[in-house]
Parts: sequence; structure tokens; C-alpha cells
Amino acid sequence: MRELRSCSTFPISAKKEGPYMRSYHQLSQEERYTIALLRRSLVSLSEIARQLGRSPSTICRELIRNRQVCDGRYRAALADSYARVRRRRERRGFRSPPEVWQQVVSLLKLDWSPAQISGRLRVRGSLCVSHETIYRYIYHDMHHGGSLYSHLRIVTKCHRKRYRSHDSRGILPGKRHISQRPPEVETRLHLGHWEGDTMLGCGPRHCLLTLVERKSGFSIIKKLEARTENCVTRAALQAISEHRCAFRTITFDNGTEFHNYKTLEQHFPLTCYFATPYHSWERGSNENLNGLIRQYIPKGLSMSGVTQAYCDAVALRLNTRPRKRHGFKSPWEVYYGT
Repeated sequence: MRELRSCSTFPISAKKEGPYMRSYHQLSQEERYTIALLRRSLVSLSEIARQLGRSPSTICRELIRNRQVCDGRYRAALADSYARVRRRRERRGFRSPPEVWQQVVSLLKLDWSPAQISGRLRVRGSLCVSHETIYRYIYHDMHHGGSLYSHLRIVTKCHRKRYRSHDSRGILPGKRHISQRPPEVETRLHLGHWEGDTMLGCGPRHCLLTLVERKSGFSIIKKLEARTENCVTRAALQAISEHRCAFRTITFDNGTEFHNYKTLEQHFPLTCYFATPYHSWERGSNENLNGLIRQYIPKGLSMSGVTQAYCDAVALRLNTRPRKRHGFKSPWEVYYGT
């Protein structure tokens, strides 16, 4: 347990809000083109401001800051590029004064989350630092050998900036979504419909491929030397060849290790589908199987010492265990009809 420290005091100050204060929005590219067009038509600054719903001082500053140096003319395309460059330059670094970060660090050491720190400071009206800025400060400290990250409950990867662009990482075109599966898969009345996933240990390479049949709950566990397309495909081919007639569909997780699924479809008469990212409940049977396996291979254990023989023994133990949903028959009995 970490030693508890006394809480920091928060300076209380009221926010000052003038009668004309409102949220400010930077000029858009369309507004800059409008300004350039109206200026060429010799329209006054006050009239331009009225048409755009802006302050005349805003239009004046825009013309002074972003006009071309050589001839003094205002060009919308260049003005927009100048503004973007300045915006990127201003975003670099942390602009809050050192005393702000001293208070943030003191609260982090009390195991407060960035959201709790940001929200509490905003409520008190003393400081205003977003939780995302605090996260960036923690990651910056971590990359320079600091230990602030140790006070977070979960340390995730740095997030991508939200620039209205589509995140294409790990996406393979042409994958069949789970919504395209035949309706009979949902009913669990027929054998041959499987779900697949990988299970990780504490090491970076060794892991497991887990497959479960949806109707019976019959499970297959294969040891993998690495979480790669080749290793996963090779293990899946072996598993399917051992139960050749029992595979009609497989619903995989969205991991990139399953991107070689077409090799399975070329070798066997089956169809592969993929669940929605971050929707683990769409593969409930597989998630339940992974939880059962954790009884024998707990989290935090390195899988480098796990053998295929041990995986087969765990699968046999699970397949011969009676299940309430089968009237206390085992998955083995339902799968083989015994």
C-alpha cells in the first residue's frame, strides 16, 4: 500500500465573467476567403465584420497578421496556412506555469486520476487544465524516466489526435462483419459455428489460440510461439484439420493476427467473420472460455513454459466438465452426440 499523504489545499477564487464574454472560435478557411473577396471589392472592415458576425478588431488583426509581406495583399490560402503553422507552434509544450504542475503532481501522488484533478480544479475555479493535457504531461514525464505513470490505475497507449480522420490502424478491407453471419449461427441449434481469439501471458511473444464451438461449448487450445499471422494461421489449420467436418463458420476477434483468414477459407469449406472492434460481448462464448482457462493459466503467468500437452489436458478437463445449460451434460457429449 502506498503511504497516504495529506491533501493539498486549493486556493479559492471566483471566475470573472464580463457581460460580453462568449466562446471564441478561430476564423475558418471559408471566412478567410470571404474576407479576401470583400476586401478586393473595397468593402469596409466594419461591414465585413457585420457580414461574418465578427468583431471589427478581429478582421483588422487577421489582415495585419496574415497579409503577404512582399506586396501587402491579403490572400486567403496563404493566410490559412500561416494560421495553421502558428497554431501547431503554439500547441508545442505545456503552457501552464510551473506552480500549476506542482499542484497537479502533488495530486497525482495522492493517486488521483487526471479526470479527477481536472474536474476538481475546475470546480474550485482555481486552475483550468484538461485531463488530456495532464495525460500528455504524464507520458512526457514517463518517456524522460519519470515515475508519475505509476500512480495511474491503467497506463494506456498515447491516443491519436482527433483530427476528424478515419483511424485505419489494423483494418483489413474486405473482412466480413459479424452482422453478415447466417441467422442459424445465433440460434445455437447446429454444430459447426465457432469463435476464435488469442490469450496473452505476461511475456511479449508466447500466447494461446482458443477456439470454441457455439452450440456445445467444445474447446480447442493451441500453443503459439508468437502472436503473428503465420503462427495463428498454422495453428488454426492444424485445429481445423483435426475436426475437418465440424467447421462451417468462425467468428474472430479483430486482431491483426487473424488477417490471413483467407488461407483457412481456401483450404476448408468454411467462412470467416469478424466481430465489431471493442465489442467483446459479440463473442460471448469465446470470452467465457478464456475466463475458464484462466483457472489453469492465470493472468500474469508467462506462457513460455506452457506446452501443447498441457493445453490439451486443460481442454480435455473443460470439455468433460458438465454444463448447466446442457442439462449437466458435458461439451464432449454434446459435440460427439454420446
